[in-house]
Amino acid sequence: MLMFLQTRSLLGVFEEDAAAISNYINQLFQAMHRVYDAQNELSAATHLTSKLLKEYEKQHFPLGGDDEVMTSTLQQFSKVIDELSSCHAVLSTQLADAMMFPITQFKERDLKEILTLKEVFQIASNDHDAAITRYSRLSKRRENEKIKAEVTEDVYTSRKKQHQTMMHYFCALNTLQYKKKIAMLEPLLGYMQAQISFFKMGSENLTEQLEEFLTNIGTSVQNVRREMECEIENMQQTVEDLEVASDPLYLPDPDPTKFPVHRNLTRKAGYLNARNKTGLVSSIWERQFYFTQGGNLMSQARGDVAGGLVMDIDNCSVMAVDCEDRRYCFQITSFDGKNENPEEIAARINQSALEAVTPSPSFQQRHESIRPLVQSRPTAAHTSSTGSVGSESATLSALSLDSLVAPDTPIQFDIISPVSEDLPGQAKSSGQTGRPKVEITYSVLLFLLDSILHQLFIVRFLGSMAVKSDESPDIVYETMRQILAARAIHNIFRMTESHLLVTCDCLKLIDPQTQVTRLRFPLPNVVLYATHQENKRLFGFVLKTSGGRVDNRQTSICYIFESNNEGEKVLVIDRKASEKAKEIERVREKQQKELSKQKQIEKDLEEQSRLIAASSRSNPSGGEGHFLVLSSSQSEDSDLGEDGKKKKESET
Repeated sequence: MLMFLQTRSLLGVFEEDAAAISNYINQLFQAMHRVYDAQNELSAATHLTSKLLKEYEKQHFPLGGDDEVMTSTLQQFSKVIDELSSCHAVLSTQLADAMMFPITQFKERDLKEILTLKEVFQIASNDHDAAITRYSRLSKRRENEKIKAEVTEDVYTSRKKQHQTMMHYFCALNTLQYKKKIAMLEPLLGYMQAQISFFKMGSENLTEQLEEFLTNIGTSVQNVRREMECEIENMQQTVEDLEVASDPLYLPDPDPTKFPVHRNLTRKAGYLNARNKTGLVSSIWERQFYFTQGGNLMSQARGDVAGGLVMDIDNCSVMAVDCEDRRYCFQITSFDGKNENPEEIAARINQSALEAVTPSPSFQQRHESIRPLVQSRPTAAHTSSTGSVGSESATLSALSLDSLVAPDTPIQFDIISPVSEDLPGQAKSSGQTGRPKVEITYSVLLFLLDSILHQLFIVRFLGSMAVKSDESPDIVYETMRQILAARAIHNIFRMTESHLLVTCDCLKLIDPQTQVTRLRFPLPNVVLYATHQENKRLFGFVLKTSGGRVDNRQTSICYIFESNNEGEKVLVIDRKASEKAKEIERVREKQQKELSKQKQIEKDLEEQSRLIAASSRSNPSGGEGHFLVLSSSQSEDSDLGEDGKKKKESET
């Protein structure tokens, strides 16, 4: 009995120790797992850093984007960090094998085995106690041999099971004392070996050449830091000097004796409040940035890249006026002495700037009335435009500029007036009162449905000009360059926005407000498409015109647009529409051939019927069969065609 009590007491001590080991090992496992996760994260972050350093040369920085020294330095750093990333990846693999695997095995296999044997031992002990209790309840007065034998067998079995389970459980508890030492020391040994291996790989990669490179980079960083400190000191001194000198200028009305007015400035800029009428008698003041450029007054809204033309002030007078609601007001009066609305002045001056370039040939005959007003201006525009051509002549190696664009070619910057839309196939005279009856087959329905399909793009018209050839995309590129250069020279910033409708037979420029078709370009006449090589939103096409020839060649006009989408998408839709139009034209021709063939058959049948009727009246017997054979042969001939008819006549 004393031995049993000692065993139970020792068992409690071992079980308490196993529980403490399990709790400690769980905490150690979590700490090592954090080390392993951190190493994996460090490996991934190092690889990402190397990747970003490689992509530095692909970035487009507005300032310092062409710093080749910085790019090459970062490329060198990228190679070194990439090697370190490989070392970190190897370290992560070694930690997984040498550190995490042993402690995970101990936690998942050995500790769970102890818990399982403890539960089995508890169940066996309960079964043994129950068997002993049943055996002790047997009565000696009324003994039943059968019942006694069963209870005895139950006691034997439960006691044997308890004893075997107890021995396995005690062995596992004794073995746990050794396994816990292995489970704690082996992961730590693997961790240290992995770290030593990692440091060895790092020392092998850090060669003398790399150390020299790092030394040079450190020296460069120190030089940049000293330059930055000197620049900061200079800027601080400049700021202090400006603060002292500008202190009187902070007043709304500075003393004119201390700060005289400069009356010889060639350019002035600043914010002004412009009054705009909102009704017959009401008006509002709008604050905006204005500046003078040459003889023009320009304005630039917040966020815009460039300014826009407001008015031409060379032929205007400026005088001070008194206003009840504003101080220091002045008024700009046009040369005719009228005080006009600034919006009307801006619109008129902008129209004058647009008319400063001679209209294209397609619009000259329509607007002969305005030619005397702008006759002397196109020469200057062309001179400025062609002057910039010489600087880029090297880019056109295959075609000379004279072969692309004719000399003294005028440029059209705007769509002067909308034209009415003529439906294709519309009757030109009222004499047609009826339509031929044609059977509508599936092909005709397909043609009607395809003619309705279209796609719409928002575009802005930049300009157009006549070209001498339509065989190379360089024509479109050169036209783009000349139009953009002419717009910059003449300060033309406004563009006409339109809707470009792509259908199966034409391209239409539609006014987005009135829905009136401004221009219509038949797809068969559009012979060349191209987009800008850098700015994909710029695209253009060459259109063969039907009116007039130059040097025995049909004239062509190149139109340039800017799209909200990529111009290549518009051109792809144009090509698909052209292919669809050709396919519909083939279907229409096939349908027309079948219709002509059917009419010819009906005509032959009517002729045969007339001959049969005449033969029946003249020869009632025998003639009918002869004409029936003739009718059959004629039907076959009509199906054979011209070649088949000749072959059959030769055989006959």
